[in-house]
Amino acid sequence: MTQYTITPPSHLLHTAKLPASKSISNRALIIHALSGGHILPENLSDCDDTEVIIKALEDNPHEINIKAAGTAMRFMTAYLSVKEGEEHVLTGTERMKHRPIGILVDALRFLGADITYLGEEGYPPLLIHGKQLEGGLLEVPGNISSQYISALLMIGPVLSNGLTLRLTGDIISRPYIDLTLWTMREFGADAEWSDFETIEVHPHPYQERTYYIENDWSGASYWYEMVALSKDPEAVIRMEGLMDGSKQGDSSVRYIFSLLGVKTSFETKQQGIPTTVTIQHSGHCVPRLEYDFINSPDLAQTFVVTCALLNVPFHFRGLSTLKIKETDRIQALKTEMRKLGYVLRDVHDSELIWDGERCEPTLSNGIDTYEDHRMALAFAPATLQMESLRINNPQVVTKSYPHYWDDLQAAGFEIDHR
Repeated sequence: MTQYTITPPSHLLHTAKLPASKSISNRALIIHALSGGHILPENLSDCDDTEVIIKALEDNPHEINIKAAGTAMRFMTAYLSVKEGEEHVLTGTERMKHRPIGILVDALRFLGADITYLGEEGYPPLLIHGKQLEGGLLEVPGNISSQYISALLMIGPVLSNGLTLRLTGDIISRPYIDLTLWTMREFGADAEWSDFETIEVHPHPYQERTYYIENDWSGASYWYEMVALSKDPEAVIRMEGLMDGSKQGDSSVRYIFSLLGVKTSFETKQQGIPTTVTIQHSGHCVPRLEYDFINSPDLAQTFVVTCALLNVPFHFRGLSTLKIKETDRIQALKTEMRKLGYVLRDVHDSELIWDGERCEPTLSNGIDTYEDHRMALAFAPATLQMESLRINNPQVVTKSYPHYWDDLQAAGFEIDHR
């Protein structure tokens, strides 16, 4: 087992080189492929999840192994369903074979897709025969993963009759749906909300175009965490390639961290133009934080670690999707935060609460990462509140932020590789 022991710097002054947005990269790649284009989008993410999509689209093998990339599994399932005349097996890691795909497969089958399970019903691997699909009206629950909804939306323009997607019940992760619609329109699609619960996608082909990917607000969240946790009152981090008014759902990180004492400044506020963001201490922190992460569940781990170490009790809601991520993140957070000395409790598998209860820390074996990149990314900054911290299997960060550890070293963190 690989282990990194991380020792924090006494001063934090750094310009971070963020990865490109994985969310936008993966959407732009699928849409680019559906447009029949030949010019790849610029500034694509170099993370594992995006690399597997690039490789699948370029090599077009009969068996496509997307490894642990959940987004790729959902997006490629829909994409391959409309690749007329092609047959593919879509598979992944052992964990991926236990992540549900049935809701998406059922929806695609309703539209006429030819998809067969090669293992357990409702889970990968899948055998997909691509064909022209008619489209039309489709109803799906609004509380399913937004990746299912995005996968369906992106193939909408190439369906014979387009797609009318009606979302029933509560709609979660709406910003991710809006990000998909925005990216589709960037490539010429005619797609929009027709009312609060219905999206209309007309049969209007995508147009090839040059396209530049914004950097990743999810990646920025860990640098916000570092500023919040740093004992250096003069800590300043600059991050390039972000946009004010970004369509990325996780750009909400700037507002939430403003409640925890981190202020954000943009070099330019011109809409749609990547710029440099500067973050530093504001000196003002709330005594308790309640927040609903229904629209940005990937930020939950960051704020669980940050709030506890700042001694800010919290009650976080909207976490139902955390149990079916790379790991059961709710259980993983409870286990690893106990190692740091914090006792969390969960409610209905969708809420996490810390009311100030402490226990004896047990860090001798380090922080486990559960094959989950965000466990490593979110826990590493915790070292700013202690002398050092050991992270087990740190290489998992390649899923979304491959050069994270190099960036930490450039910022003055010492990393002992074992």
